[in-house]
Amino acid sequence: MTPPARTQAAIELLDQIIAAAREFGAAADTLIARYFATRRYAGSKDRRAVRDLVYAAIRKAGDRPENGRTAMLLVADADPEVAATFDGSTHAPAPIAKDEPRARAGVAPQWLSKALRASGLDGAALTDLAGRATLDLRVNTLIADRATVLAALPYAEATAHAPDGIRLPTGTNVEALPLFNEGALEVQDEGSQLVGLAMQAKPGERIVDLCAGAGGKTLALAATMKNEGVILACDTDRNRLARLAPRATRAGATIVESRLLNPTREIEALSEWAGRADGVLVDAPCSGTGTWRRNPEARWRLTPDRVSRLQSTQQQVLSVAATLVKPGGALVYIVCSLLDAEGTDQVTWFLNAHPGWTTEPLTLPAGAKHGHGVRLEPGRDGTDGFFVARLRAAC
Repeated sequence: MTPPARTQAAIELLDQIIAAAREFGAAADTLIARYFATRRYAGSKDRRAVRDLVYAAIRKAGDRPENGRTAMLLVADADPEVAATFDGSTHAPAPIAKDEPRARAGVAPQWLSKALRASGLDGAALTDLAGRATLDLRVNTLIADRATVLAALPYAEATAHAPDGIRLPTGTNVEALPLFNEGALEVQDEGSQLVGLAMQAKPGERIVDLCAGAGGKTLALAATMKNEGVILACDTDRNRLARLAPRATRAGATIVESRLLNPTREIEALSEWAGRADGVLVDAPCSGTGTWRRNPEARWRLTPDRVSRLQSTQQQVLSVAATLVKPGGALVYIVCSLLDAEGTDQVTWFLNAHPGWTTEPLTLPAGAKHGHGVRLEPGRDGTDGFFVARLRAAC
């Protein structure tokens, strides 16, 4: 593909991504993979170049653009080489017209930027939310230790904060690594590893991971507990939860049980666990404002109404979790969001709605105290963004 053809391909992909964001369709990565699956003439360099153009445009456009061309013009304005590809030649975008409209540049839609600033993020801390993510993995200590893995992977480095974390060069084919296939490694952002430490799980305990998804934090808990005790991993998404069993087998995590829950009927399905869990981990559904480094187009999908509905879900899940914790047990609340409305404000709601519960001081290897808990930020901590709080039930 010629450079102009690459730019045109990026514009076509952006059109699809913008439409999907408007209609809550497939993610950008999925659309890019589908696009090139039907264009075998595009080599690996072409695919990489087009992908880079697409994500450069996504990161620059704060509001959801009208179309792909208005987004790509933001890239052209900052890069003369890209601007030169708008030459009208075969398979190229049309020349840039005088005063042609652009997408609005920014970190996020204006209403969302305002909410983030109200939550204590501004300047570089706000801009860094749409930066580029690192490739972090957790060493599975049921199988290996970090020193051994680092010796086997000379291009890897230890993460700055997570005790079992390593960082690989972006673009590394993790699934081709023998250590990954042997179960010694799990892909997990360093921030996700750190907030999981707030559970402080011990061998022999009974732990519920109430929103387990595909089980990243579940498997980390199994390693922390040295495969002693019980972890019940739950979710309402059948497809996501189905990915946990093969991952647990590969990781040698033998204490994990899984349970598919029916939304709004969770308490009924978990009746035998009522008041018996030493700890419950709530990695709640949220806006994902802390993960824009990995999914920058996600900010185009958010609306005030969607955030409000997510807050209701978070409160419902927290209320379910409270029924499972034994007297004196712990509840850890996590969101990969930097909005106070989904973080510390939800803890305030919980404490008011559930008398007898208290917050506990929480210290992690990174992050800073924020409201009722600790917040990790991409710019300051080099991780995805998270809020985490630890609560204690009355004895």
